[in-house]
Amino acid sequence: MTPASFDLDAYLTRIGHAGARGVSLSTLRELVARHSMAIAFENIEPVAGRAPALDVHALQQKLVHGCRGGYCYEQNTLFLAALRAMGFSAVGLLARVRRGVPPGVETARSHMLLCVALPEGPFLADVGFGGLTPTAPLALRAASEQPTPNETFRLRENGEWLLQARIGEEWEDVYRFTLQPERPADYEQANWYTATRPGAMFAQNLIVTRPAPNLRRTLFNRHYTERRYDGTRARQVLRSANEYRDVLRDIFGLTLSAEDLGAVMAVVDRHDPDAPYGGNFA
Repeated sequence: MTPASFDLDAYLTRIGHAGARGVSLSTLRELVARHSMAIAFENIEPVAGRAPALDVHALQQKLVHGCRGGYCYEQNTLFLAALRAMGFSAVGLLARVRRGVPPGVETARSHMLLCVALPEGPFLADVGFGGLTPTAPLALRAASEQPTPNETFRLRENGEWLLQARIGEEWEDVYRFTLQPERPADYEQANWYTATRPGAMFAQNLIVTRPAPNLRRTLFNRHYTERRYDGTRARQVLRSANEYRDVLRDIFGLTLSAEDLGAVMAVVDRHDPDAPYGGNFA
C-alpha cells in the first residue's frame, strides 16, 4: 500500500491528533504518545486462533475503523504507514525481547520496532511493546536517560543496542536490536510464528495494555492491574464474561464480537483466578 492510499485523516482522528503534520521531532513525539494511548495493545487474534493480517488495508479496517487494537506487528506496521504518509523517513527493525528472560537465554528476533530519521538524528519509535511501550520517541544515543510520559528509558550500545527501562529504582532490560532494516516478508514469517506456534505465549494468554500519562493499565489473563510511575499498584481479578466485556470496552476501548469474547473466555478459563499473579506485563 502506497502512502497515497493510506487514510491519514481517519488515522489521525482515531488517535486524536489535530495538530501539526509537518516532519519534525515535536510532531513525532505527539504521534507516538497519542497512538500509544489511543490504540490498545491486544493479542485477541492469536487467542482466537488466527494469525493477524498485516496488510495496511486490513490494519486500517481493524485498528482505525474497527475499535480494536493489535500487537507489535500490527501496531508498528500501521504506524510506519502513517509516518510515511506524513513524509517521515522510517524503516522497520526486529528486536530480541529481553524483559523477563533470564541472562544467558537466547531469544529470537520477534519484536517489531521502527527507526525514524530526523534532522536531530535517528530516533527509536515503538508503539507496540505492551506494558512497556515507550510513549515517546527515543534518541538513538547511548547512556543518556530519556523521560517519557511514563517510564524513563536509556539505550546502551555494545555491538548492538540494548533498551532499558527504569522500574522503580531498578533498570530492566527491554530488548536488543540492530539497525538492519527488515522487509515485509520477515514480519509475515515472524508474525505467523509468534501467533500460531504450539505453546505460543500469545495464543495461550490474554494480554491487553493501554497507557495513560503516569499510568500503565494491563489485563493479563484474569488480573487487571494499574501501575503508576512511583511503583504503586492496584489489582483486580476478573471472573465473568460481563466483567471482561466491560473492562475491555470501558478501559481499553475495545469492542469485541460475541465470537471473540467467547475465545477470550475459553483461554482465561484455563487460568486459576485465585493463583498469585505471575505475569511480567504490568
